[in-house]
Amino acid sequence: MISNKEIVCPNNLLNLAIKNKGTKAAIVNAGKPLPMLSVQDAVNEDLIEPIFIGDEKAILKCAVDLKWDISQYEIIHEPVENDTAKIAAKLASEKKIRIIVKGHIHTDVLMKEILKREYNLLGKTRLSHIWHMTLDKEDKPLIITDGALNVLPNVKTKMHILKNVINFSNRIGIKRPKISLLSATEEVLDSVPSSKDAEELTKLAQKENLNADIFGPLAFDNSVSKKSAVIKGIKNDVAGNADILLVPGIETGNALVKMLIYFCGACAAGVVVGGNVPIVITSRSDEAKARLASIAAAVVALD
Repeated sequence: MISNKEIVCPNNLLNLAIKNKGTKAAIVNAGKPLPMLSVQDAVNEDLIEPIFIGDEKAILKCAVDLKWDISQYEIIHEPVENDTAKIAAKLASEKKIRIIVKGHIHTDVLMKEILKREYNLLGKTRLSHIWHMTLDKEDKPLIITDGALNVLPNVKTKMHILKNVINFSNRIGIKRPKISLLSATEEVLDSVPSSKDAEELTKLAQKENLNADIFGPLAFDNSVSKKSAVIKGIKNDVAGNADILLVPGIETGNALVKMLIYFCGACAAGVVVGGNVPIVITSRSDEAKARLASIAAAVVALD
């Protein structure tokens, strides 16, 4: 059942990102092969100008192994993995870099540092994570949020997630996205808290006149399949046509994304938005092409 399909970076992200070519990017704890390869790909695409943070010896060895001359780029030597996050956050606060790219460092360590108020990296909305999912170079994306950062968001947090994902969707050319508020059911049931949240969110979104078609609760099948929506008699603009799935919690989003990766060979471009700098958050096992797509998504997300 595991897919052997080669992961490919979608053209839509690359074509949009090139408009902000040469973006200054901090690579946090860079001295491992996969982060270095993805950064090399991003440099070759003219997307970023990297500042490498980490053990200088390890970074230079990776570059030699890749036959990549990085002599023109800055390396900030910091052999302690967790301390590399502090350097990246400080560079961002001083506006010396515009995006942060996670290398070989735990997500919670990186995000804990970025969230400190002393750096002033938080924006008007709460930070949230977006997965831009595609199968082929020209594929229309399916966006999943939030499957990596907010663990069990309440309705207020989900409103922030909605606003962030609408903004990102506009940046990739979806002028009025169709957003499914995902649950295990399309019915509002007291026994299924996510369905109650989805009902409340639908009403709040209408009240705030958000620039999107938003409906919930919807189950996965009738979110993405017109046939399923017709069979179940669900009639609204979102059912069967969803551009975006807003998941009820991190477990749902994480599992859904990883099933698409491992069963379908999907390219998962992941980026944290809502703050003053986009942050590329990938799994340490992610393939280089998915990391490249994530960097492209971060460049696209720039203000």
